[in-house]
Amino acid sequence: MELMKLRPFIPSGKDYRLAQRFFEDLGFEQLYSDEGLSIFRKGEQEFFLQNFHNEEFQGNYMVELLVADLDGWWAHIQKSLLNKYPIKAKEPTVYPWGKREIHLTDPSGVCWHISEIK
Repeated sequence: MELMKLRPFIPSGKDYRLAQRFFEDLGFEQLYSDEGLSIFRKGEQEFFLQNFHNEEFQGNYMVELLVADLDGWWAHIQKSLLNKYPIKAKEPTVYPWGKREIHLTDPSGVCWHISEIK
């Protein structure tokens, strides 16, 4: 059984339009959008942004995004996102599980573990 791709559904939170702008500013291209669902892509990676709000779910949902240049992502987050969106971001840190990661909580409360590929 061959696996081709895994595309998670990410909840938008209360403000679907804000979430769409956030992911575009983060660097993803919006391929499709309607009132309930958007498809975002960067390189070969894609996800669905779902117009869905459930604070308990969003506060417990996490996604790992593997990148080649973690410091470049951190610079972009600091320059383009921190003062523009209601987000939280923790600088690149080496964690006990051996990965160097940025923890970015998006506007809906989803925690993105942005990690270096090793």
